Amino acid sequence: MDHTAPGYTDNKDALLSRLKRIEGQTRGLQRMIEQDKYCIDILTQVSATTKALEAVALTLLDEHLHHCVADAAAAGGPVADTKIAEASAAIARLVRS
Repeated sequence: MDHTAPGYTDNKDALLSRLKRIEGQTRGLQRMIEQDKYCIDILTQVSATTKALEAVALTLLDEHLHHCVADAAAAGGPVADTKIAEASAAIARLVRS
């Protein structure tokens, strides 16, 4: 595993802020269920929460590509191949989810 600073370091505060908002959305979903809210309203909020998580994932992926993968590609060799394979697998997981 690479022990250099992650590519998202410069955006860490923004990412944490977004995740805290998502946590609030998730708690809101729990309250909606507890309060027997209308199914469609809950589903709308699930969709919004999912989109928010996808935005975090895409930000992290972008940072990974620009930082870790670009650095490894510049260095070349097996490390580059590994980083590209990791990025491809992460993209595949995001597309399947």
